[in-house]
Amino acid sequence: MNLKKIPVFFFLSIEISFSGLFAQNKNVIAWEDVLEQLSIDNEEGYTWENEIEELHERIKEPINLNSITKKELEEFPFLNDKQIENILAYLYIHGQMQTIYELQLVGDMDKETIQYLLPFVYVGVVEEKQSLPTLKHIVKYGKQELTTRLDIPFYERKGYKGTVESETTYLGHPMYHSVRYAFRYSNHLYIGVTAEKDAGEPLFALHNKKGYDYYSFYAYLRDIGRLKYLALGNYRLSYGQGLVISNDFIIGKSTSANSFSLNSNHIKKHSSTDEYNYFTGIAAAYQWNNWVFSGFYSYREMDGIVTNDAITSILKTGLHRTRREVNRKNVFALQLMGGNVSYTKNNLKLGITGIYYFFDRPYEPQLREYSKYNLQGNYFHNTGVDYKYRLNNFSFTGETAISKGNNIATVNTIHYSPSSLYSFSVLHRYYSYKYWGLFSRSFSEGGYVQNENGWYFSATMLPIKYWKFFLSVDFFSFPWWRYLVDAPSQGIDFQLQSTYTPNKSVSMYVRYRYKKKEKNYTDEDKVKTVRPIHHHKLRYQLLYAPPHSISFRTTADYNHLHTQGVSANQGFSITQTVSYTPSTLPLKINIQGTYFHTDDYFTRVYAYEKGLLYSFYTPSFYGHGFRYSAYIRWDIAENWMVIAKYGSTVYDDKNEIGSGQDLIEDNKKRDLQLQLRVKF
Repeated sequence: MNLKKIPVFFFLSIEISFSGLFAQNKNVIAWEDVLEQLSIDNEEGYTWENEIEELHERIKEPINLNSITKKELEEFPFLNDKQIENILAYLYIHGQMQTIYELQLVGDMDKETIQYLLPFVYVGVVEEKQSLPTLKHIVKYGKQELTTRLDIPFYERKGYKGTVESETTYLGHPMYHSVRYAFRYSNHLYIGVTAEKDAGEPLFALHNKKGYDYYSFYAYLRDIGRLKYLALGNYRLSYGQGLVISNDFIIGKSTSANSFSLNSNHIKKHSSTDEYNYFTGIAAAYQWNNWVFSGFYSYREMDGIVTNDAITSILKTGLHRTRREVNRKNVFALQLMGGNVSYTKNNLKLGITGIYYFFDRPYEPQLREYSKYNLQGNYFHNTGVDYKYRLNNFSFTGETAISKGNNIATVNTIHYSPSSLYSFSVLHRYYSYKYWGLFSRSFSEGGYVQNENGWYFSATMLPIKYWKFFLSVDFFSFPWWRYLVDAPSQGIDFQLQSTYTPNKSVSMYVRYRYKKKEKNYTDEDKVKTVRPIHHHKLRYQLLYAPPHSISFRTTADYNHLHTQGVSANQGFSITQTVSYTPSTLPLKINIQGTYFHTDDYFTRVYAYEKGLLYSFYTPSFYGHGFRYSAYIRWDIAENWMVIAKYGSTVYDDKNEIGSGQDLIEDNKKRDLQLQLRVKF
């Protein structure tokens, strides 16, 4: 069938019937809502800064669907292998799309996936390939952006009250400040610098006489002929399923049956304020037919604790507020080198990744019983083989890796999608308690690619109109001891979510989660045992976004936690959000209030808040109190944008907030955040 011969009224009817679907993309379905769901059980405290920045960049520079490549489609984590193949097959069979609404004609493209994809793509005529632009052309047509952020606290922490001579006194001003400059030419060239000082760090003083405490420089090329990627300065890497190396986020146990596998294996620039999760040096990838060859080298000075000329601890916070923290800054060096070779043809993909890294002095952390199998020494290495194959409605994805000492880690997934309405996945991982990878990051319950064995089952079903159901269960075990668990242990993680979307203005979901894990418990007689902890979580969210300028979101959370032989604790919260976007003014206003009441820290609750550009904020609360915030964004002109956010947390059951040097001797915590962006 040639789509060019289809009558125009057919596409008009599609636009009429689906106009609500695409308008809904701006209201009901927002990418921040997706990340919010992922952050609810984010025990590692991941900030999503890199991911949000990349989403912003992709929205500013969408891809033409008529010229999109498989590699570019694989960068979207919500697309599975079958959907990617069907998009490419549709373009091959029917030719260029005439309108974005043809996406509904692509096999296995459901409504939700289309909504996720729309902000990042467009349909246009494919232009003929042009010769490489001149430097003058790049400078003339490149886009520049300068963004600065200032956080002002209206409270004082204990760390600012000490003497300058003290090793624990904060030496700088309590305000946070960052500046980011970025130059971009099309989707091929990126150059930028990021500078940041955390609250408490000096600016143009003491140990930061040259300005800020942290600088990040990068130059990044992509898709220049056979050169796929070239990164100079700070960059990130991700290969396979992350068993060898990955600076990317892992979606993990989200509410989607096909969202926990890594699709994109490549080199990325690092432009965020994350001061730990990146490499510094050079990385490049070259494509030759079905082969891609990648290589990288990094040299970084890192923070840590050095005792008797040996590294005893690696620090990841990036904070240099006190003399003690400054003395631990850049005290050792880490060098890394390695590469990846991948082969892709039709439904088959194979790859091999190897890294070798070494410290400039011995790495000898203090090993306790639970960490006795962590490695020590000067040098380490990891090698992994990753694979992916799709046959009809089935796909098989995985990676198997070995570390120093020939210890094994493997993760494998079988995904079955008979139609766009049903999707099923089974994942198995086995991470030896002797496997060790400093840069490994993959699907896990314990947070590490080490000491874990488990089976994860998930299903996404849309059996009834307007309804979507998600079900998952994870059986996991830890063959060796863990932190605060003085014995081999096991557990279960169960999730059930139902989502109801009757029209473009209303969406609601209910999610129940039960998790059982084992942990040390000391009774009144000082007898220590390992007991199971049962944790129940219930969340309800209603989003009402009528076709006007205002929308409402109501969220209720309930936690219930109990241990064998111990009385249960519980906590709950209610959050109400009102968003307003005037039709006649370039303003966006967001007002939110949260009431929380929990018995202790372990029954804490989370409440997502609208954040500044390139930031994501999901604070946790425990105790009794109230949190409110007000957010306003004003796009003054095409090239100017200002954001202001004020937040206040008030506790009813305490007169102090925090602990240690971060202690606030008050029951209130208030702050103001300001951000300015200029495009030129």
